[in-house]
Amino acid sequence: MLNYIWAFMIIIGVLYGSFTGKMAEISQAAIDSSKEAVTLCITMAGVISLWVGLMEIAKSAGLIKKLTKGLGPFIHFMFPRIPKGHESLDYIATNIIANVLGLGWACTPAGLKAMEKLADLEKERGNPAYISDMERIASNEMCTFLILNISSLQLIPVNMIAYRSQYGSVNPAVIIAPAIVATLFSTLVAIVYCKIKDR
Repeated sequence: MLNYIWAFMIIIGVLYGSFTGKMAEISQAAIDSSKEAVTLCITMAGVISLWVGLMEIAKSAGLIKKLTKGLGPFIHFMFPRIPKGHESLDYIATNIIANVLGLGWACTPAGLKAMEKLADLEKERGNPAYISDMERIASNEMCTFLILNISSLQLIPVNMIAYRSQYGSVNPAVIIAPAIVATLFSTLVAIVYCKIKDR
């Protein structure tokens, strides 16, 4: 659906430009935007490499394991029906840690693995939607995990800092405090919402 929306917007823009005699401006904007997109990709690739590398160092040093253990009570509170020691718990913890540190790219693989393991858990429970090849229905745990993922608290909004730096902000890190407040509030609302709906 999103592809159709973008295609429609591009076609409307080109038609409007051709009817108003501004095709030169549209062509120039397309060239400038392409250059800017490549520059931004290179900047973000560097930021991704740095933070994913730091995440791997933290993992090798055992820091992620300690943080996962520390998150145990919170995870049990949010996912009381997942059996202790289930594989999905480690992936959920890793995903939450990466999100809190603002490493959206590093948390995606852990999030996908967590969903996969939660689907396996539904198979073990004998949920018919997961045993057959029918359209699957998300379990309560999956919905809770997704909501937590979307609303996640972020201590360091790496993406936003990188974007602000790329576009010439004098103080790109000034958004850290507002981001912490906003994401803390969104996470608290998500927790309350999940607990109400989980009944």
